[in-house]
Amino acid sequence: MLETWSLAIVIVSYAFLPLNQMGSFSFSLAESGEVPYREGQSIGVIPEGIDKNGKPHKLRLYSIASSAIGDFGDSKTVSLCVKRLVYVNDQGETVKGVCSNFLCDLKPGSEVTITGPVGKEMLMPKDPNATIIMLGTGTGIAPFRSFLWKMFFEKHEDYKVQTECQLFSFFPSHSVNVSKQEFEKMKEKAPENFRLDFAVSREQTNEKGEKMYIQTRMAQYAEELWELLKKDNTFVYMCGLKGMEKGIDDIMVGLAAKDGKALEKFRCCEICLLVACWC
Repeated sequence: MLETWSLAIVIVSYAFLPLNQMGSFSFSLAESGEVPYREGQSIGVIPEGIDKNGKPHKLRLYSIASSAIGDFGDSKTVSLCVKRLVYVNDQGETVKGVCSNFLCDLKPGSEVTITGPVGKEMLMPKDPNATIIMLGTGTGIAPFRSFLWKMFFEKHEDYKVQTECQLFSFFPSHSVNVSKQEFEKMKEKAPENFRLDFAVSREQTNEKGEKMYIQTRMAQYAEELWELLKKDNTFVYMCGLKGMEKGIDDIMVGLAAKDGKALEKFRCCEICLLVACWC
């Protein structure tokens, strides 16, 4: 982790819902020098102001949503996906997440104090022919955006989409899907190689009338997924709330059992997990 703080400038911001509603927000930060990070890492943000005890707010970590060279290709920007946190507590009071609302209220040109990068990298496989399965919930989509930018929008011969790439993403509603339009443009570039599936719990149901979660969507492609998982060059990446693990694990255990195998002994695919943080 870098011990020094950096002063960054907001250069692009996208608000997806009115500011008085819970929504999503994506922005880029520029600073005077290069931002030395890798895909899968996080940066820390300290919101302005003081807490209820009169002390400066503590930093919050956010997963980086851009590749190592940034959205502008100059290694001087970093992008994040931020969910504006607003909820009503048991006392009927409206509570706003300190840092998410601070970030979502920023305008281009605003200054932000950041630190980092921190955390372990979550890098794409070196094999350009590898099959990549990405499972993300909410702003856990961030590192997968960095993967897909690297594959589709940057000039990396090693990372052109040459084999199958699948993204399963969960959101409570389409309105908070921060990268839907970007991903659909990527799919247009490689319709035979890139599969894009969204699970939208408040708007979609399965054939049994149950809410559509990420594991529900995966179950619809169970046989096809299992064939991919049996390949020795398939990599599975998960990012989001830690609670997503059980539902996905149950699906994979069930797939393995149908083939007479125990998942914990089945090592054909590599599984990477990153827990996203925001508040």
